[in-house]
Amino acid sequence: MTTQDEIGQRIAEEVATLVRRVAAAIEAGERVEVTREGPRITATLIGEQVAPFIGRHGHVIDAVQHLATRIAAKHAPGGDWVVTVDAGDYRTRRAGILERIADEAADRALRTGEPVALDPMTASERRFVHERLRERGDVDTHSEGDEPERHLVVSRPGA
Repeated sequence: MTTQDEIGQRIAEEVATLVRRVAAAIEAGERVEVTREGPRITATLIGEQVAPFIGRHGHVIDAVQHLATRIAAKHAPGGDWVVTVDAGDYRTRRAGILERIADEAADRALRTGEPVALDPMTASERRFVHERLRERGDVDTHSEGDEPERHLVVSRPGA
């Protein structure tokens, strides 16, 4: 019988291998660092040339993130493990940008009374903005459209 620790170790190793292979194929980064905290695994590509791994608007890193999530689902179908793929401090910087975009849209929706449609985002970024504004509590949000143009709309409550 496989323990949770063994499953986490296997996921971490396979995600690290995935990140190393993609990075090597596009000549990005220098090494991969993997950390585990409970059910959270983070694989971070480190080096001066991580931009190709991130890609335009994060498309490459998000694709690798999707594959890493599929690796975790293969070993733990119940979704017990959360895997994050990062490069440099991209995820932290992107979270800061999304927080600013979310707050500016909320402020504008409250000031004007008109719904504010944001640019299309990935599902994980939309979820981040939904949660950020739910915590704020003074605006409503919903998503509209179909991928890849699916976007988030911020409005006054009840509007």
